[in-house]
Amino acid sequence: MARAINRLLLNDHFKLGTFSANCSSGMAVTKVPERWDNSWENNRKLVEMCDAAGLDFMLPIARWIGYGGETNFHFNVLETMTWAAGLLALSKRISVIATLHTAFNHPVVAAKQIATIDHIGKGRAGLNIVAGWNEPEYKAMGLSLPDDHETRYGYGQEWYDIVHKLWSEAGAFDWDGRYFHLKGVHSDPKPWAGIPPIINAAGSEQGRAFAIRNANFLFTPAIDLDRSKKEIAELKDMAQQKGRDVDVLTFSYVVCRPTEKDAQDYHEYYAKTHADWAAVDNLIRLQFAHAQSFPHDLLKLIRDRMAAGHGGYPLVGTPEQVADKICMLHETGFGGTTLAFVNYTEEFPYFRDTVLPILEERGLRLPNVSP
Repeated sequence: MARAINRLLLNDHFKLGTFSANCSSGMAVTKVPERWDNSWENNRKLVEMCDAAGLDFMLPIARWIGYGGETNFHFNVLETMTWAAGLLALSKRISVIATLHTAFNHPVVAAKQIATIDHIGKGRAGLNIVAGWNEPEYKAMGLSLPDDHETRYGYGQEWYDIVHKLWSEAGAFDWDGRYFHLKGVHSDPKPWAGIPPIINAAGSEQGRAFAIRNANFLFTPAIDLDRSKKEIAELKDMAQQKGRDVDVLTFSYVVCRPTEKDAQDYHEYYAKTHADWAAVDNLIRLQFAHAQSFPHDLLKLIRDRMAAGHGGYPLVGTPEQVADKICMLHETGFGGTTLAFVNYTEEFPYFRDTVLPILEERGLRLPNVSP
């Protein structure tokens, strides 16, 4: 049967995708009036732009309550499974990922949902698995966040074992595990052509073991590139010892302007002068209390980057300087990065027209060929 290529599974270029376009304000914890409006119409425009430009994927954040502050950062969020279904129907080449919390989504339902959107996209779907860290969201759902990562990832492992079995085996089966007890379950149709690519963001030892065992991509911040280079080498070595090939993705935010001064001035304007610092501090407090995604010894740097782009790596400067910094991520060992803008549809075209050609010249990206 005819199948579109899932660009996440190609290994011939440095991968680029968008992050958090389904969320109000995107990745910028700012009060500026031009910040991202995550309306469906804007997401439709963005997927059409990214698809035509040859970007590889769009990755959403699953969020159920906001972070407070003046803007109540991330209070308005398009649910990721239905968002992905719509974008896959509107696009031809780009991969679109759904982000699911294992605690909030039954594995039998999730397996069928992902298979369905994979049929919509003819093999272009993906799954980002979240084992849980945001305690207020658990409370909102009437659940308790386990204090230990062993329990969170133990639950997550059983959840994904069921999903994987539903995708890969014919016929019905029973399941009698620690967390799930199922009778006569099956899931048809299967995904369009094999197991969709799996992403997992992990900072703890247990989380990284989960990613190495199950994921195609481990998603992690690039706070200090020297530290990241060592961690990536260790992670890939651990994966190879398990007989697996796991790539590492990171996330970045972009402020690209014709001059360095223009870029730095805008960065100062939205990420410092008009940052929503109350929301930033709420976000950091929750991250440090219940997750290990960010190194705790770099709080000042993380706080500034959290305002500018949710803790992402700064790609700030002229097109040449932004391309240089993407090359640095590649040289560090990352297989790709997400991109975020204060306003995606207003700012992405300049990035597309000025930065992507430089990356093609340097061999990080292949020339874009229209379908």
